[in-house]
Amino acid sequence: MRFLTWLSTYAAGLAVAAWMLDGIWFNGPSSGSEEFKEKLLPLLIVALILGLVSTFIEPVIKLISLPFIILTLGFLLLVINALMLMLTAKLAGAFELGFHVDGFFNALVGSLIITIVGWGVQVALPKESL
Repeated sequence: MRFLTWLSTYAAGLAVAAWMLDGIWFNGPSSGSEEFKEKLLPLLIVALILGLVSTFIEPVIKLISLPFIILTLGFLLLVINALMLMLTAKLAGAFELGFHVDGFFNALVGSLIITIVGWGVQVALPKESL
């Protein structure tokens, strides 16, 4: 159950970011039930990739850059999160999933959206499901 909550949190954040920003998108139809059918599996796979990147790569990057994170009062964390989203897009491109992030600014805003939506999902769910 915990894995499904984790995956759905990332998927919800990615879906909202792709919906809100023109610079983050999935290939395929842009409306209707066909969009849902065609984009659901790639969304879940990209959410899995983002979760794995956030679990295994991001902590190492944060540890290496810890002095700079302290020096910038934590603002470097925003850059790291944006770079992790861009890395996710590159990995999704390697697997031909049709997920794209167009530029650093979109990655920065997208990572903020994903974080806020993830926080909202965790607050809304009961503690037993986490």
